[in-house]
Amino acid sequence: MKLGKLDNDTLERLILDRFKRTRPESFGAPRIGMDCAMLDFEGDLIVTSCDPITSADAKHIGALSVHVNCNDAAAGGAEPVALLVTLLLPPSETEETVAMIAEDLQDAAERAGVDVIGGHTEVTDAVTRVTTCTTVIARTTKAKMLTGAKPGDEIVMTKWAGLEGTMLIASDRADLLFGLPAETVERAKALSKHLSVVPESRIAMRHNAHAMHDVTEGGVLGAIWELAAQERLGAVVDRSAIPVLPETVAITDAVGLDPYRLMSSGSLLIACENGAETVAALQDAGIPAAVIGRITAQDFRFADGSPLDPPGADELYRLF
Repeated sequence: MKLGKLDNDTLERLILDRFKRTRPESFGAPRIGMDCAMLDFEGDLIVTSCDPITSADAKHIGALSVHVNCNDAAAGGAEPVALLVTLLLPPSETEETVAMIAEDLQDAAERAGVDVIGGHTEVTDAVTRVTTCTTVIARTTKAKMLTGAKPGDEIVMTKWAGLEGTMLIASDRADLLFGLPAETVERAKALSKHLSVVPESRIAMRHNAHAMHDVTEGGVLGAIWELAAQERLGAVVDRSAIPVLPETVAITDAVGLDPYRLMSSGSLLIACENGAETVAALQDAGIPAAVIGRITAQDFRFADGSPLDPPGADELYRLF
């Protein structure tokens, strides 16, 4: 493809024509000549967050761009409404790749209940692989703002440790998994449908969550540290209570990675007074959940007394 912005006809054909207006807050879908997007929040608080996706294969980058950013807003107790997506492509990519990414963005946006309302698309030799940077716009009210974790809060975890990393390894590095049964690898690939935490955030907010944190780079152990450190608190964690899927165990064993420090978009940590009540509500909605620890006034440790180290680089970077 040629360097620079896509021409108007190509931009409309490959990208803009695919995005629909579904939210009442949106004034319209993105179109040629519109450099700003408008939303009507009727007095609510606006919540924004921005994250790049740099290490995913092009076939996953659309869904990850949507869910990673919407998950940030949902973990902040807000309702995601819209996204602005910057898409940077190396000259070696094709129009088919652009169209695939746009379709993936729209499919994931529909699942997350948000509109793609703008952004920027450019072919540039400044990148060597497809890269996105996405901004999510969300809404909440002052009455619904999270208060922050408190000593004694129980820590509820949804879904499973290493969810996203397991999916990416199975999809992008299946060559390293030649000794595993094909059905194990296929189950791992199918984890892509579990990447959103928006549904569990809504349930947690109805059950008086004090704080939430989505599990991204650094895995569940890194996310626990970050959840408590926001309030300068500590945590005690029962490692045996952390849910891990058999396919994650098989794949991380095969490539020598720690599933508890492997990125896991799709998993949410919730600090709340009554963990059992929140777990029951999540399970009633079909969302796996478990109490895995509690917030303390100081230090980070496991239930057996051993120290819980602070987060470092995600395990996935050792592989890619």
